[in-house]
Amino acid sequence: MKRLGKSRTLILLIALPFLIAGCGNSGTNSSSGSNSPTAAPADTSTETAAPSTSEATKHYEGVTLTLGIQPAPGPYALARSKGWFEEEFGKVGVKVEFAEFQTGPPMTEAIAANRLDFAGLGNLPVVTAQAADIKFTEISNIIEGKNNVAIIVPKGSKITKVEELKGKKIAVAKGSNAYNFLYRGLDKVGLKPTDVEVIQLQPNEAQPAFETGAVDAWATWDPYITTNVLTGKATILTDGETLGVLSPSFLIVRTKLAQDFPELVTTFLKVYEQARVWESQHEDEANKLYAEQFQIDETVLKALRERNAAVNLPISPEVIEQQQQTADFQFEQQTIRKKIDTSTIVDNQFIEQAIKDAAQEPRP
Repeated sequence: MKRLGKSRTLILLIALPFLIAGCGNSGTNSSSGSNSPTAAPADTSTETAAPSTSEATKHYEGVTLTLGIQPAPGPYALARSKGWFEEEFGKVGVKVEFAEFQTGPPMTEAIAANRLDFAGLGNLPVVTAQAADIKFTEISNIIEGKNNVAIIVPKGSKITKVEELKGKKIAVAKGSNAYNFLYRGLDKVGLKPTDVEVIQLQPNEAQPAFETGAVDAWATWDPYITTNVLTGKATILTDGETLGVLSPSFLIVRTKLAQDFPELVTTFLKVYEQARVWESQHEDEANKLYAEQFQIDETVLKALRERNAAVNLPISPEVIEQQQQTADFQFEQQTIRKKIDTSTIVDNQFIEQAIKDAAQEPRP
């Protein structure tokens, strides 16, 4: 059977009743499978008539796509729960599998091993993967990055500005959006990494440490930011908008797949866009679905949407520049081993076409 990615879905257990869309350093994917075969490039010429359904099905016979997802409320989860990916790809005989990850770096590792085709993840894992010469392409900007990452402190803390973190213990997941945000934030106010005590903790470890006072601050992402603020456990010390450090998130695709089957990339993004639009038009229904699926209170879900409304956009020059700043900073910190040009992995042709297609085929 011809496969374009094979990975068994993982069940990730954490202390909180939900997972997040942040992208940390440790993951739990232990997928196995053979490398993808070389496939003949799809004919995208406008002079060639589109194949009939039967011809398309034959063209994709035996093809299975593996979609990497971090379990969290949003268009990706919505489309998955409603079976829209299977429905759309099934029209041309393509099968779909899902692989769950807690964080971003294991996703790019799976892409490098030809065991994952699509993924949604944050800015630092993308930069790190590019520096490691993993062959992937950025195809969409799904979180703008102004408010989705922050440094929070316990309610009533005497720490009121970033400079006052000097000498304090700060929890953060290594390799995550928040990891990059923390270190760039410290640098902006003139603090060195040695001026603070960084405690590398995944969210399920950081939450109890934060609540018990074992750490003085926590660099994290939503829904942890919103949940802790709404429950009166935390206040926001600073976020991306205040600090001027964006933490965008992206959809990416294995480059070989995009080269061989570009139309499947557009289809993937079309389904995501249909889900995003449907969510915006059916907020109450979407919130009920997410509340049941992820055990998150609907009040939190509404607050999450207000802070970080889902987008699905071409990757703008401004976002590319923010990525370049992240890459340059991480090179200076020796987190990555070589300088990179973040514009070289961006390809907006798929999202531009997908937005048009989704507008013509909205979900009821």
